[in-house]
Amino acid sequence: MPGFAAKSVGTEPRARIRLNEGHIGWADVIFVMERKHADYLRDKFPETLADKPMHNLRIPDDFDFMDSALVEMLRSGVGNYLDSPE
Repeated sequence: MPGFAAKSVGTEPRARIRLNEGHIGWADVIFVMERKHADYLRDKFPETLADKPMHNLRIPDDFDFMDSALVEMLRSGVGNYLDSPE
């Protein structure tokens, strides 16, 4: 989305870019696709995540990377939580 910087990471061992504490520290807001992702973050990084807003987009994590339907669902879901930058 214009005016925002984003990073995409995964929680699974096979993820192309695996989530680490630095990603959470970098983020102002965290979006997850499923509850299992939120649970993983809370379990692995409780202190780093403590003051970070986190939103579950409730999107099944069974799409191929950059699938057009997934991209649209992500844009729509994230857009519901973000105001346009000034």
